Amino acid sequence: MNRPRLRALLPHGLPLRGRLTLLTTALFAILGCGLLLLNWLSSRQLLGAYRDLVVPAAVTTDTAMTETGPPVPDSGAAPAEVAEPPRTPGSPQAALVDPAQAFDDFQDSVLDGLLQRSLLMLVVFTVLAAVLAWWAARRSLRRISQVTAAAQRISTGNTLDERLGLTGPHDEVRELGDTFDAMLDRLDHSFTAQRRFTAHASHELRTPLTLQRTALEIPLAQGRVPAGLKPAVQRALDANARTERLIAALLTLARGEAEVPAPQPADLADAARDAIADLADEAGTAGIRITGSPRPAPVAGDPALLRQVALNLLANAVRHNHRDGTASVATGTTDAAAYIEVVNTGPVLAPDEIPSLFEAFHRGHEHHGNGSGLGLAVVRTITVTHHGRVTAAPRAGGGLIVRVELPRQGGEFDGQAGDPHPRPRPPRAHG
Repeated sequence: MNRPRLRALLPHGLPLRGRLTLLTTALFAILGCGLLLLNWLSSRQLLGAYRDLVVPAAVTTDTAMTETGPPVPDSGAAPAEVAEPPRTPGSPQAALVDPAQAFDDFQDSVLDGLLQRSLLMLVVFTVLAAVLAWWAARRSLRRISQVTAAAQRISTGNTLDERLGLTGPHDEVRELGDTFDAMLDRLDHSFTAQRRFTAHASHELRTPLTLQRTALEIPLAQGRVPAGLKPAVQRALDANARTERLIAALLTLARGEAEVPAPQPADLADAARDAIADLADEAGTAGIRITGSPRPAPVAGDPALLRQVALNLLANAVRHNHRDGTASVATGTTDAAAYIEVVNTGPVLAPDEIPSLFEAFHRGHEHHGNGSGLGLAVVRTITVTHHGRVTAAPRAGGGLIVRVELPRQGGEFDGQAGDPHPRPRPPRAHG
């Protein structure tokens, strides 16, 4: 049998516990069959060895009785009384007629009985071995199940604070858990240092940028800049403004990756209305019509970060659009979640392009605005920090549909739960 066919016969669909049980039971049955065969052959050999001791003795006794004849009675007895009694079946004399055959029948009976009882005991003990193997495998793999459950919670969470902390004997499972905890420690330190560096660097860059902007705006406002230099000074001011927006986005991203210290009551409808008001002028200049129907969507979190989610979603819809396009905002609630959804017209997007839109500094192929490429990345990070979910899908005819779902205030929402309208999910933020 070749190797692919052998692999096809293996029960790969069974869980590890089932495969261990099946393997243990099969080994027990094979070894039990081997032991039964050896026991049967040994019994047959022993009976055959004692045959030479039993059969010759029986033959000798029978021969002696045949030669001497039956015992002779007293001379005073009647002649008729000395006649030899007939041998009836089942009498000792009849049993000694063929002692070899009698011993063979005895041996066959013993061996058949031994085989039947051994097979019965083998079946009973094989079933018992299967039950004990299942129990032992379940008990042994229980700690691995704990490791798997903890790893899933950590991988779907927004922080790396949780540790396995396995207890019990210092075996291979305990060593695996300790190694996993050590890896989480290193990852946590690495991500914490990265966020701290981003926040500190962004904060430190604000001061020189503010000084540069002031140094350019004052002479420009006072009219002390020659006419030939005004375009260059204005370009410098525009670059300065883009840099400040980039730094503000980096600070928001670093803040969004941190755990919300004390969640407060908030409403996504208020955040949507603020975003519409803030982007009204920019949308009017770009020829984009904003529509909205915000309904109450109470959540618990950081109100400032949630306003940033709404602002970034709508800003992305305005800046990645075409003239005379539209952008609509809707908020509301479902059974366990509050949501904000933004739909905009724009260039046609392929489904495989959606995940890359949530990567930092990704601007898209049709980008014509002055964004930093961090808008949707910030949205994703803040959403994950608030234990929510963000989904996106191309809009028919061009554009994008982005929906953010967060736990309702006073309720629980599983960010991994199925969406009633499935859409391609962007990659989850890590760290």
